[in-house]
Amino acid sequence: MRLVRGLAGLKPGQRGCVATIGNYDGVHLGHRAVLRELAVRARALDLPATVVVFEPTPQEFFAPASPPARLTTFREKWQALSGCGMDRVLCLRFDRRLADMPPEAFIERILVQGLGVRHLAVGDDFRFGRQRAGGFALLRDAGRRAGFEVADTPPLLVDGERVSSTRIRECLAAGDMRQAAGLLGRPYAMSGHVVPGERLGRTLGFPTANIFPRQPVLPVRGIFAAAVQGIGTSARYGAAYVGSRPAVGGRRPVLEVFVLDFAGELYGRRLRVEFLQRLREDAGFASLDELKQQIGRDVDAVRSWLRQQGLN
Repeated sequence: MRLVRGLAGLKPGQRGCVATIGNYDGVHLGHRAVLRELAVRARALDLPATVVVFEPTPQEFFAPASPPARLTTFREKWQALSGCGMDRVLCLRFDRRLADMPPEAFIERILVQGLGVRHLAVGDDFRFGRQRAGGFALLRDAGRRAGFEVADTPPLLVDGERVSSTRIRECLAAGDMRQAAGLLGRPYAMSGHVVPGERLGRTLGFPTANIFPRQPVLPVRGIFAAAVQGIGTSARYGAAYVGSRPAVGGRRPVLEVFVLDFAGELYGRRLRVEFLQRLREDAGFASLDELKQQIGRDVDAVRSWLRQQGLN
């Protein structure tokens, strides 16, 4: 799958595609249903399947002080889209110029002149252009004039409710990892490279792999039973912590993982941590001894939960 950054990255000979536009945060089951249909249409027309995304997201641009928690970093999103059979991702920088672009100009410059789109799939609630003035009806009418077809994608329902990134964020915030996994089609996960920490966990008898998330706002916090990918050929299990470490006066959010029955070094490795079950919320402690005792109880709780699931 090819990544194109900005319209300038498109070559004249690359015009012509089927496309969809959106944040695609999480690349959840609803997204995957759209992408499957897009791939089918792309094969029928013998054109590349293209996903248009934005960095930063429009929500992050318009509300930088209180953006929604990202379910996936751009790298994680890229990997998920690649696994859905897409041929190309066009990443547009969402800045003031793009935010102020009239919807008619967006259609002409990006869809017609830039991509040469032949088929476009969007949700019937899709909005774009200055002050979100553009919608499905405008796209459909423009497509008739410019020679591309526009298809609306009905929402995917699970338990009678629409699958959406917002709904998944709500599940994660409530600690409902099972429902979040059901909507995503996989366990919620975070990934990153292991970096040196303060070695406090080692001092307390529970050495952890430390990862500093790239997302400014995290969708999960607390203590979790987790599966860890990136150590050998199969998953390892452990106790994962996500938070700002109030027990030791920390401020920057961190992901720490104590991998069960593992004694090697992990610095520099890229790990994927899948959150299977939330055990408790984040908390402060009066002393390091209290913290150590609680970590011991958390590890025991992880082992107990894994045995109940037949995973350990």
